[in-house]
Amino acid sequence: MEGTAADADVIIVGAGPTGLMLAGELRLGGASVIVTERLAQPTGQSRGLGFTARAMEVFDQRGLLPRFGQGETLEISPLGHFGGVQFDYTVLPGAHFGARGIPQNQTEAVLEDWARELGVDIRRGWDFLDLSDGYLDGDGVEITVSTPDGVQQLRAAYLVGADGGQSSVRKAAGFDFPGTAATRAMFLADVTGCALRPRFLGERQPNGMVMAAPLAEGVDRIIVCPDGTPARGRDAEPVTFAEVAAAWQHITGEDISGGGAEWVSYFTDAARQATEYRRGRVLLVGDAAHIHLPAGGQGLSTGVQDAVNLGWKLAAVVTGTAPDGLLDTYHGERHPVGQRLLMNTSAQGTVFLGGAEADPLRALFSELIAHDEVKRHLAGIVSGLDIAYDFGEGGHPLQGLRLADRALVTADGEETGTTRLLHPGRGVLLDLADSPALRAAAAGWGHRVDVTTATAKPLDGADPLHGTAALLVRPDGHVAWAGDSIEELTDALRRWFGDAR
Repeated sequence: MEGTAADADVIIVGAGPTGLMLAGELRLGGASVIVTERLAQPTGQSRGLGFTARAMEVFDQRGLLPRFGQGETLEISPLGHFGGVQFDYTVLPGAHFGARGIPQNQTEAVLEDWARELGVDIRRGWDFLDLSDGYLDGDGVEITVSTPDGVQQLRAAYLVGADGGQSSVRKAAGFDFPGTAATRAMFLADVTGCALRPRFLGERQPNGMVMAAPLAEGVDRIIVCPDGTPARGRDAEPVTFAEVAAAWQHITGEDISGGGAEWVSYFTDAARQATEYRRGRVLLVGDAAHIHLPAGGQGLSTGVQDAVNLGWKLAAVVTGTAPDGLLDTYHGERHPVGQRLLMNTSAQGTVFLGGAEADPLRALFSELIAHDEVKRHLAGIVSGLDIAYDFGEGGHPLQGLRLADRALVTADGEETGTTRLLHPGRGVLLDLADSPALRAAAAGWGHRVDVTTATAKPLDGADPLHGTAALLVRPDGHVAWAGDSIEELTDALRRWFGDAR
């Protein structure tokens, strides 16, 4: 893009939760951002009704939880399920099934307000049309967009597709998107005037599966999964309430056709993942990179985590504080997470949606989930708390793991917490041994890393920080290094935060 003025450092296509979270992260890192969104206004629809434990931690890392209107403590659900088999997620320390009852439109509104406060340029009614050649080896990208004032071009150093499962950016940039095609149609609706009894975990009937949960007075969220209903073609007519009501009656025998719907939607069991999350100067996040059967609220939550993993890295590259190669760690870290997401949701679909032939599998799952070790394993998968990035062999046991929130007392006697230290979106060196040598070693990275000397408040039981002199925590909350070696600390600082100044 030599000789051509850029409109922003980064253009993000898509103003859903993932795109907005990424935009905020980029601004915290000092990058300029334009978000284009084809919809002139948010739809107000909310497919998702909450987020997982790890996504909740991610929002807390940026101080966003109070913005959800329920104070600093959200209503969380200790009981969850895997494939419809219920169990207590708190058997895994720190885990729960997630924050529930939070409509996706509320999450989007919170993130949009935050992004705008940080200076993100959000352009609604701007529809991505095409991507110019040169994004693989050029020095920038140019896209064509349809706007309320006609067709325009926008230029940036990087382009990110956050535009959902049918991503136009993914297609224009030629990403491969292999996987399994949809085999069945399922319906989602917020219905009114139907007086339904709750079916929170779903109810299996000979002709399919249904779920129902009250949202407000007179309003119920329903999911209808009829057996033998083929997936619809892309050119099919939109789903109607009459179709949803007919499917509900076919499965349950209940007639809800006298009610109505605030909105209806449709989804499938298609499962696909991009083979690469980066092609030159184009990257993918969220549903643009991976689609799957909705199970456990993992889609939105995984997209938000994609954004937080990518944001600080991309900001560092475009502001010149890290080499371009840092972006390759985005694919290296998040692609395996996406693979496990498709694996676990597909497995849940087999258990949850299978007909009589799946009864033995459901019975076996019920037996297995009686064991605490199995509960911990499944709770870690769905909550997102088991994610461990591979930084190479050796290193401290905490390396690559997310740092759970821990109460601290600073050297000045101030009470704080590890999560609060991450609010600015910067790296943190947590000096737990009051070591002048470690602090001096990190001084050259003061432009990107904050240093805090503190002691951790004691825990009941095993303490993962016991005997640890210091931790280097990345802006996404994952431990980049732990120990007392100045040489190792310096190597980790240079690896993740570029050269010292």
